[in-house]
Amino acid sequence: MTATHCPYCSLQCAMDVTPATGGGATVTPLDFPTNRGRLCQKGWTSAEVLTAPDRLTTPLVRRDGELVPTDWDTALGLVAATLRRLRAEHGPEAVAVFGGGGLTNEKAYQLGRFARVALATPNIDYNGRFCMSSAAAGGRRAFGLDRGLPFPLTDLDGADAILLIGSNPAETMPPFCTHLAGAQNAGGLVVVDPRRTPTAAMTSEGRGLHLAPLPGTDLVLLLGLTQILWSENLVDHDYLAARVSGVNDLRASLAAWWPERVERVTGVPVATLRRAARLLADASRGRGAYVLTGRGAEQHAHGTDTVTAAINLALSLGLPGRAGSGYGCLTGQGNGQGGREHGLKADQLPGYRSITDPAARAHVAGVWGVDPDDLPGPGKPAVALFESLGTPGGPRAMLIHGANPVVSLPDVLRLTDRLRTLDLLVVSDFVLSETAAMADVVLPVTQWAEETGTMTNLEGRLLLRDRAVTPPDGVRTELEVWSELAERLGSPVSFSADPSVVFGELTRASAGGVADYAGFSHDRLRDGEALYWPCPAPDDPGTPRPFLDRFTTPDGRAVLHPVDETPPDDALTPDMPIYLVTGRVLQHYQSGAQTRRVPALNAVEPRAYVELHPLLARRLGVEEGEQVRIRSRRGACEAAARITEGIRPDTVFMPFHYPDDGAVNRVTNAATDPVSAMPELKVAAVGIERAGGAA
Repeated sequence: MTATHCPYCSLQCAMDVTPATGGGATVTPLDFPTNRGRLCQKGWTSAEVLTAPDRLTTPLVRRDGELVPTDWDTALGLVAATLRRLRAEHGPEAVAVFGGGGLTNEKAYQLGRFARVALATPNIDYNGRFCMSSAAAGGRRAFGLDRGLPFPLTDLDGADAILLIGSNPAETMPPFCTHLAGAQNAGGLVVVDPRRTPTAAMTSEGRGLHLAPLPGTDLVLLLGLTQILWSENLVDHDYLAARVSGVNDLRASLAAWWPERVERVTGVPVATLRRAARLLADASRGRGAYVLTGRGAEQHAHGTDTVTAAINLALSLGLPGRAGSGYGCLTGQGNGQGGREHGLKADQLPGYRSITDPAARAHVAGVWGVDPDDLPGPGKPAVALFESLGTPGGPRAMLIHGANPVVSLPDVLRLTDRLRTLDLLVVSDFVLSETAAMADVVLPVTQWAEETGTMTNLEGRLLLRDRAVTPPDGVRTELEVWSELAERLGSPVSFSADPSVVFGELTRASAGGVADYAGFSHDRLRDGEALYWPCPAPDDPGTPRPFLDRFTTPDGRAVLHPVDETPPDDALTPDMPIYLVTGRVLQHYQSGAQTRRVPALNAVEPRAYVELHPLLARRLGVEEGEQVRIRSRRGACEAAARITEGIRPDTVFMPFHYPDDGAVNRVTNAATDPVSAMPELKVAAVGIERAGGAA
């Protein structure tokens, strides 16, 4: 029996894993501050993926159009030889790397180092670009630091009010909802979502408010709430004077957003807006209040501005950096936080350092044992990276680790076509995902319970996941893969395959950075201490609440940034008059590559569906269960209709876990935020029509 953490979301619920006779394992929940002895359906069934029937245990190479088994020496030899040839013919930028937010800190760090040293390419990014980049950009420009929750999750328990905008934790991370009970009991849970999700339903019976704005208008709604606070003198003037810059500019920028105008744009009644603003203000003067954002508010072409508006609201109330109150964003992927801190992002080095900062380059190069001038500069963010594949001067090869972009990319048909132009596509995975099925080489690698490594959860807490079961014969860790590939490529430095050695190097590379892990070690984490970054020394207790004394800005003050309305990139037209929103369901995770292989989960939600309001269904002549076709300017998908009053009549919803005809990302928009480069996955103008037949 090994104490560890769930392989899925950033809540990182604690569990015991016990190897089972004949292979596989069983899981038992542990009492831990984030999950309190609870697991969701995905957590309870997480061990089943370890014995998935199509588990990969031998490398595959493409011959005559088919993937066929081979041995490791042949597979790695083919990869290394092709990479050497492409780099010799086209330069180091001919190779690209794409990572995932489920990789451990050790693997995220080592993959960034492998790309920049062994491959000498700037072309690396990861799927966290689709998850946290707007929240990260907003947090950095306001506070000087990006940590999902800059406080322990248990701090939420004592709040009188919590504003939750663009998140549905009742389905995405159910144990999280125990931390909303205090606000519920005080009647102060405020949920912003165009759907009546299970989370929004938690506000019923006097436990809070559900605000259902028109998709793409969260920014305007936040401007309206903040304007009410200022016009009714509900802001915390003493806090603003002592701890915040930019107050006068913000106040002037809000003048145009009076409640009646906000109602016309968002569809949320003035009375509801005023009630929500006053509820938050009363709580801020009582036991405390929190503002929390999620992907629904962030995955837009103006997502950074929406996050900034949420931060401006929180700062106006005096919440960030105050015990019992605060602002935070809910990280989605298991290690979405750690991945961006230690080198998977196109423009960052370990410790959350900028790759263009000469001092940062010198420090990291010193740890890596290379000349700073040999490190490449910033690469392309995810959407631009995929758009560049196979273009003149663009990458001719791509290595993908811990991601399934053939399902998760926006405008997926167009961007998947870019993968087909490559001379070499290498995918490391433990099942034949939709992306792996396209690859020229597939490398079978270990899963969560079969390897040791650390994760950084949504609170910025470091967690150690020790190896709990023996991996199948023929499977290697990605650290082993990169170590051997680096040697075959003639890397100027070696790459360890020992996770404890890699983590020790990570701590040195991060030392002195914003995300300072210098005080952490596997042994210290194994002792069970609750450790949060930054933690600059082995005797440092870590920093559960980094903003209590000052913000991480040059003068220690948070900065208000005025923002204004920016409509969705996709405009409604007579032939595309409905907004589509996307999201997750309780039973599935991300692209579904893992959870669709668990029979108990897949039996509940085996295929995609479309939620429509009864009024819209009647207008279209659509019956429950009938196939409907969703089309946008980019493509079309099909799914069965589910008719519900829990969605706006001008909006439809589809989950994004499914491939093929049910892939909603065939119609989503790849337009990106100018600051964060996050694509507009959460809103698209679509047309809807009957497809014929029943599901």
